[in-house]
Amino acid sequence: MPTTPRTRGLVLIAALALLWGSNFLWIALALRAFTPAELTFGRMLLGALVLLPVVFLRRERLPRDPGTWGYLAVAGLISNAAPYLLFALGETRVSSGVAGAINATTPLWTLALVILLRQEQRPTPAKAAGFALGFVGCTVMFSPWQTDGIDTRGGLYCLGAALCYALSYLYMARYLTHRKISLVTLSAGQLITATLWTVPALLISHEPGIGTAPEAWTALLILGLLGTGAAYVINYALVRTEGASGASVVTYVVPLVSLTLGAVFANEIVSGAIITGAALVLLGVAMTRRSAPRPVTR
Repeated sequence: MPTTPRTRGLVLIAALALLWGSNFLWIALALRAFTPAELTFGRMLLGALVLLPVVFLRRERLPRDPGTWGYLAVAGLISNAAPYLLFALGETRVSSGVAGAINATTPLWTLALVILLRQEQRPTPAKAAGFALGFVGCTVMFSPWQTDGIDTRGGLYCLGAALCYALSYLYMARYLTHRKISLVTLSAGQLITATLWTVPALLISHEPGIGTAPEAWTALLILGLLGTGAAYVINYALVRTEGASGASVVTYVVPLVSLTLGAVFANEIVSGAIITGAALVLLGVAMTRRSAPRPVTR
C-alpha cells in the first residue's frame, strides 16, 4: 500500500518527537560516565559524522567562502555548543523530564526576542496573554515557594539553553537560511564549528575523566548518531513534507515524551507542579505560535 503524504508526515513527526524527546533521557544516562563538556563534544562530533556522508551522497559541497563559515561559527555556538552544554550541566541537577519540559519555553523566548529587537509590531492580546501564561507555567514548575521544588541552578541552566535556541532561530533566519545552501549542508557545517567550540571547555574542565559505564557509552552513541545527526535529516524531511506550521507540532510533543520516558525508564518523580507548569507553558505556546519563527533543530 503506497504511503500518502499525510501518513509520511505523521511518521516523521512521531520519529522526530521520539528522538528529540528522548535526548534528555540519553543525556542523563551519558552523564554517568562523561562530564558535561565530554558529552557535548562527543554528541556533536558523532552528529557531524552522520551528516557529512549525507552531504556527499547528495553531491553537495560544504561552503567555501570564509563569510559563510563565520556565520556558521556563530550559529554553531548559540544553536549547538552553548545549549547542549547548558542542558548537560542542567541535568546534573534536575531530572531529564524537567529539562525537556523547560525546553518547551523556547518559542516564548523567541517571541520575547522578536518584540525586544523590534522585528515585530506590538503583540496581539492573545500573544501577550500566551506569553504571560507561559511565564506562570515556568513559575509553577520551579515552585520557589516549596522546599522540594526543582533545583534553581539546574533549572536556570536549562532556561539558558532554551534562550540560546530562541536566539539562534532569529540569527539563522537573518544570516543563513536565505542562502542557496541546503539545510542538511548548513547543519553539517554548524556541527563542525560547534564541535570546535567545545574544545576549550574540554581543556579547562577539571572534573573526573571518561568513565566505563556501558549504558553511558550506548546513550552517547544514540544521542550523537540518532538524536543529533539523524534528527537533523528527519527535521529537514518533515519541513519539506508538512511545511513550517506542520513541523511545529513537534514542539508540543517533546515535553510529553521526555516526562514519560524519564518516569518510566529512570524512575524520575513527576510532581503535580511539573505537569501543571508544563501544561501551562504549552498552552501559552499554542496561543503565541501562529506567527512565531519555526523550530529548526535540537
